[in-house]
Amino acid sequence: MAFPERRTVDVLLTILLVAGVCATIYCARRIILIFVFAVLFAYLINPVVKFLQRHSLFFRTLRSPAVVEVYLGFVILIAVVGYRFAPGVIQNTVKAVDEVPALLDGLSTGDIATQLRGKYGWSEKQEFRLRAFLARHKEDIQGLVRRTDRYLSNTAELLGSVFLIPVLAIFFLRDGDHIADILIRLFFSPERRPKSRALANELHVMLTEYIKAQVSLCSLSLLFYLAALILLRFPHALALSVAGGLLEFVPVLGWITTFAAIVGLGVVNHLHWIWMAALLGLWRVIQDYFVTPRIMGSHLKLHPLATVFALLVGAKIGGIIGIYLAIPFMASLRVICYARGKQQNGRGSDHSPEATLNQTATA
Repeated sequence: MAFPERRTVDVLLTILLVAGVCATIYCARRIILIFVFAVLFAYLINPVVKFLQRHSLFFRTLRSPAVVEVYLGFVILIAVVGYRFAPGVIQNTVKAVDEVPALLDGLSTGDIATQLRGKYGWSEKQEFRLRAFLARHKEDIQGLVRRTDRYLSNTAELLGSVFLIPVLAIFFLRDGDHIADILIRLFFSPERRPKSRALANELHVMLTEYIKAQVSLCSLSLLFYLAALILLRFPHALALSVAGGLLEFVPVLGWITTFAAIVGLGVVNHLHWIWMAALLGLWRVIQDYFVTPRIMGSHLKLHPLATVFALLVGAKIGGIIGIYLAIPFMASLRVICYARGKQQNGRGSDHSPEATLNQTATA
């Protein structure tokens, strides 16, 4: 028997190959995540592209012109909104930047208790209680300031990648079917390609439902922000609520940014920012533990408990990115396991290429 044995060499080479692939994925994880978010962004605006593709006056049934029209419309919309609301938002942002250091200093020293007493007519006992509370949690408050600085730096890094996501999404919108077909031909043998296309179609439907659920959650947040801002008479209610709804697509950092912007605006303009902070915190609890599990579960056919489990595990393993990708990852596992079960039991539907293309066209 020759040494080393051929089978042993094959096993070792396979292990090295798998380890090399895993190491490559880990090293390129940021680039891969940008492409993943580009795919999700493509799913987000794909319904608009399809609508223009069917109803365009000049380029009906043509895919590429519809994509260009959607992006041009977004640029015009952003320019109009920026022209309408940017001056007021910039002015309040400058005021907030000037006053935030004083606010943080007041929290750490306890002087904010005196300010609140004068504004809301608190008794001396209430002021003393707040001062004692702030004194006991002084280190926590200082740690919160450091975490805020870290979140802001992460947000700045994230914004640099955000501008690349819509650019990459253009290619997925224009050539998504062709890219999927190339990948299937590259990784699967001819006899397995029909089943692979059927599985890809089911994953496509699942991601479409996931984006629909995300849009529903963002719409609910937008309505809540608008009602709370109008109720407490905050300025720029419509602009802030729309921005808050859109930021719901960004996990954790999105709602933290919305919270900081709205509460900071209340502090700068001496409004009821404490009540606003309480309302926003209450909505976050309701959104994360009641609304999200039920909406995601109904769209993706996942039990609400499984949704909560996926979010908690995703947060533990992957942090902010893990929270965002946990639910679609679990839904993908459900689709794959269900498809494999149908194949093993022989009860699958027609997986011929013609049937798969017809299903994709109707989806």
